[in-house]
Amino acid sequence: MYTIKVNFEEKDHESKEIQVEEGLSILEGLILNKIDLNHNCGAVCACTTCHIYVENGNDHIEEMSDKEEDYVDRAANPRLESRLACQCFLDKGKGTIEITIPDQSDIIGHEH
Repeated sequence: MYTIKVNFEEKDHESKEIQVEEGLSILEGLILNKIDLNHNCGAVCACTTCHIYVENGNDHIEEMSDKEEDYVDRAANPRLESRLACQCFLDKGKGTIEITIPDQSDIIGHEH
């Protein structure tokens, strides 16, 4: 089981800690814990709406694929810590991961 500390760039959201089982993606963990993160393509690595920053704990997540890297480069404000939450599958084991969800207010279809 992983502990994920979730921070938000949007100022009206407070940080949260959630528990997520190994093998799931960070996006799946967020959804199961009722934390909104856009995923307009349905979590198939075909857009950038689930873009996050993995601040700590990247060693607990599967490596970035070439396809994901191509999409991350297209995300708004990409950084070295950028990943797509739909592609961040948690390795076997346990640990702590810290992420930041970028401001999503400019995403088309943003409902949150």
